[in-house]
Amino acid sequence: MDNFFVHPSSYVDKDVSIGDGTKIWHFCHILPNTIIGKNCSFGQNCVVGPNVKIGNGVKVQNNISIYDGVEIEDDVFLGPSCVFTNVINPRAFIPRKDEFKKTLLKKGCSIGANVTIVCGVTIGEYALIGAGAVVTKDVKPYSLMVGVPARQSGWVDKAGNRMNFDKNGIAIDSFDGTKYIIIDGEIKEL
Repeated sequence: MDNFFVHPSSYVDKDVSIGDGTKIWHFCHILPNTIIGKNCSFGQNCVVGPNVKIGNGVKVQNNISIYDGVEIEDDVFLGPSCVFTNVINPRAFIPRKDEFKKTLLKKGCSIGANVTIVCGVTIGEYALIGAGAVVTKDVKPYSLMVGVPARQSGWVDKAGNRMNFDKNGIAIDSFDGTKYIIIDGEIKEL
């Protein structure tokens, strides 16, 4: 017996692995060779795959297509109608399936509603991408990114709260009390 839920209006193709506790709601299609971890949630009208790997605890809101070339680590949040691409220069009349670029979303990052992620980027751990942003380059861990194109406007902790650094340049994570410092433009754990 399967320990996951798939709504009757959704389709799951052969050669798909779905982890325990995962819920796939209305009008979704999971394509072949896709791996979905435990305790994930897919809102209505999502298409996933083929050849996509999704970690545990991932929340995928309504109206999202996750294409070949996208990999999503654990505990990632995808806001409604966010968009992934997988080819840099698409043309309807030129096949480019051998040119798919890898996009990686690292553990704990959150992607806001209507964000567009141009293929070939990595979004760092616990980064937060604000609604409507267009991500065109790699995003550092814990970065708060907003705008078109997306630019860093601060740092966030694991809970998604803006980090406030004291006079010694140290910030404390509101989620677990971890202390951080910025060294050479990167967040480092103390």
